[in-house]
Amino acid sequence: MGIILITITVATHRDRLQEFSTLGYAGAFLAMLVSNATLVLPAPGLIIVFVLGSTLNPVLVGMAAALGAALGEMTGYFTGYTGLALMEESAVALRIRHWMNRNGLLTIFALSAVPNPFFDLAGLMAGAGRMPVWQFLSVSFLGKTIQATSIAFAGALSLEWVEQLLQH
Repeated sequence: MGIILITITVATHRDRLQEFSTLGYAGAFLAMLVSNATLVLPAPGLIIVFVLGSTLNPVLVGMAAALGAALGEMTGYFTGYTGLALMEESAVALRIRHWMNRNGLLTIFALSAVPNPFFDLAGLMAGAGRMPVWQFLSVSFLGKTIQATSIAFAGALSLEWVEQLLQH
């Protein structure tokens, strides 16, 4: 439902939202860098990726956004690495810890490929478990590429669909 409302808003205010395209691919990078640097708190970076995907090349938007997202996720990794994070012992945290112990890289990939609030816990655990930083960053980038590119294509395709609907 939220995506439909965002799409209609984007379609009806396309002229004003074209200004986002002036941010270009750097805008996608910066939006996701800042959004993913927050621990646990949601930030609207994917909305910007959605909008930019409707005005720029969605593949390139996805790649720029993924790079920013993966670098932003390093805050969680380093927080876990330094031991500053106090991790909750909720059922979700225990489940993610179990997944991380069984196959940490696959867990990082799967949780980074879809928008969800649990990736921060996995990042903290990856750092606390001393997963090599290059592995965490590489696998996060791959998953975030799938996520951001999908959102950018959703922006591009849904905007075309809404525009056609509004013309009839």
